[in-house]
Amino acid sequence: MRVSRLSITPVKGLALHHPPSVDVTFTGVAGDRLFYLVDDRDALFSIAKTGALVSIRADYDAAAERLTISDSGGILAEGPVTAGEHHSANFFAYKDVRGRLAPGPWDAVLSDLAGRSLRLVRAEDPHGGHDVEPLTLLGDASTARLAESAGLDGVDSRRFRMLIEFEGAAPHAEDDWEGRQIQIGTVVAEVGGPVQRCAGTTRHPETGEVDLKTLSLIGDYRGRQDSVFGPGFNFGVYARVVTEGRIGLGDDLGLLT
Repeated sequence: MRVSRLSITPVKGLALHHPPSVDVTFTGVAGDRLFYLVDDRDALFSIAKTGALVSIRADYDAAAERLTISDSGGILAEGPVTAGEHHSANFFAYKDVRGRLAPGPWDAVLSDLAGRSLRLVRAEDPHGGHDVEPLTLLGDASTARLAESAGLDGVDSRRFRMLIEFEGAAPHAEDDWEGRQIQIGTVVAEVGGPVQRCAGTTRHPETGEVDLKTLSLIGDYRGRQDSVFGPGFNFGVYARVVTEGRIGLGDDLGLLT
C-alpha cells in the first residue's frame, strides 16, 4: 500500500492544499486546520452550510505569523495574525475547542462571500481544528467502490477532505484496522474509529455546488453505522500519532500490529 494524496488546509473548510510531503507531530500535520471560522452565534462554521468558501485558499506563514486569503483572481486579504479575545466553540456537540479570535481583513471578505457574519479563530492547542483525531485515512479502493455502487465512472475523493489517501488495499480495508498500528513513511499511527460524513461531502471540491447525494449513496450500500457521533454514514477512519515523522507521496503504508 502506498500514499496517493495528502490534503491539508490552514483554515478549516477552505480550499485544500496537496503538498508532496508533510511533517507530522503528535497533534497532527504542522499548520493543518490551525484556524477555523465561527458565525455570530459562536457556532463552528462548516462547508455543509455553504459552498461559497470551498475554492478560497488560505496560506499561513507561521514564522511571520501572516495570513493570506486568495481566490483564482488573486489576493483578497492579507495581514498579520494578532491574538484577540479568548473564544470557545463547540465542535459537533463532541468537544469544546478553545481559541483566540484572529481579527483581520479576512473577516469581512469571508463574511461577504458566505453571506453571513463570520470570524476567524486560531486554536490555542496546535491543530485544534480537527474534529476527533489529528489523522484521517481513506483508501482509493473505497472511493472506487462508492462510484461502482452508484453507477458512476468515478467519485472525486477530494470531497471527503481526508488527510491521507492510499492505494493498494481492498475496498474499506481501513475499517478493519481499528486499534492496530500502521507505519506511513516514518510515522507510526494507531487507527481509530470511523469518520462519520456530513452534508459537506455533497459539494463539489472546487465549485462548492451540491452535485452528488453522497450520504444517500454511501447509505445505499453500507447502511447506517455507529461512530462517536452515533449512527450515520461512515467513510474513512481516524488515527492518532504514536511516532512523529514525515509522510510523502508514494511512501509505503503498512500494518505493524
